[in-house]
Amino acid sequence: MPRLPSPAAAILALAISAAPAAAAEFRVALPGHDAGTFAAEEYFDGFGCNGANRSPEIVWSGAPAETRSFAVTVYDPDAPTGSGWWHWVVADLPPTTTRLAAGSGTPERALPAGAVQIRTDYGKAGWGGPCPPVGEVHRYVVTVSALKVDRLPLPADPSAALVGYMTRMNTIASAQTTLLGRR
Repeated sequence: MPRLPSPAAAILALAISAAPAAAAEFRVALPGHDAGTFAAEEYFDGFGCNGANRSPEIVWSGAPAETRSFAVTVYDPDAPTGSGWWHWVVADLPPTTTRLAAGSGTPERALPAGAVQIRTDYGKAGWGGPCPPVGEVHRYVVTVSALKVDRLPLPADPSAALVGYMTRMNTIASAQTTLLGRR
């Protein structure tokens, strides 16, 4: 009569067979930002700042295979608002997207088909560059979220905060990096 494995051996065998294969690490980077700060042309043009308000290049790799779309956000947790400041919110990027070129989201450099830009705290959709108060250094958190849905379930003209919530509720994995802004 064959001998049955002990319960401990059976649990160990099940755990080993159920372990996921090693996946590539999900990463995001902003090429050309090795110093960890924004370029002058990426700063906002207004509120006392005089940049060109051009979005930086953002690249990512190692997203989970089951990714159905991406969201990209740039958020300043140090803004003197009590709730931070949303500088860029892009949702519904196709799962094959791995890069947003510098200047993306403008008529000259459109986003991939199906992607949408959400109204930021500057009051309109699109990149709104850094512009911290004079003498302050702020952190700008760049997040790429791999999502389990093709499109986020959003109403017309959602707030950036609502998009942030729906993104978190549908995230498989996320990658972050932080740049500093000062003036």
